[in-house]
Amino acid sequence: MARIAGVDLPANKKILVSLTYIYGIGVTQSRNILEKVNIDINTRTNELSEEQVLSIRNELSDNHLV
Repeated sequence: MARIAGVDLPANKKILVSLTYIYGIGVTQSRNILEKVNIDINTRTNELSEEQVLSIRNELSDNHLV
């Protein structure tokens, strides 16, 4: 289970949907974040590598207010 911005993301959902569990992130913003970090929107959360999770965290902390 990935933990981003203090939220445990559901493991079996697509990362596009999982990011919406973070307050302030909707589907459109989730799609934009994943495009910036080059992660496929159909990837399941439990399939993400540590580097991918770190890149999402960095993108959120640098460019998004959550």
